[in-house]
Amino acid sequence: MRVLVVDDDNIHLLILKKIFEKSQDDVVLAHNGLEALGFLREDPNFHVILTDIMMPEMDGIEFLTQLKNNLLFKSIPVIGFTAGDVEYFRKNSPNKFDTLIPKPHNFWDLYLLAKDKATKDLN
Repeated sequence: MRVLVVDDDNIHLLILKKIFEKSQDDVVLAHNGLEALGFLREDPNFHVILTDIMMPEMDGIEFLTQLKNNLLFKSIPVIGFTAGDVEYFRKNSPNKFDTLIPKPHNFWDLYLLAKDKATKDLN
């Protein structure tokens, strides 16, 4: 499975990278939505995207909007996570995440959720 993880927290990136790599998954890390879009433009073949919402330069809401407005990216499942008000983002985001969860989260649960979304996307 090929995973794009987007978060401005280097510790979260490192933990998620290690978890996915234990299953031999290919993991690409980005520190904000702008950087993530650059990776997607180079190669859009990701099975799932995990993104924080509150990040510098381009937050997760704008990143999701860019994804859903691009035919190459719009079908990739996107799991959002935030330390902010999850219900607020569910109600007020112009586009909907496939799943939106609160921080702090269990990284293994996030991994299993990503595997589930990617598997459904592959079938």
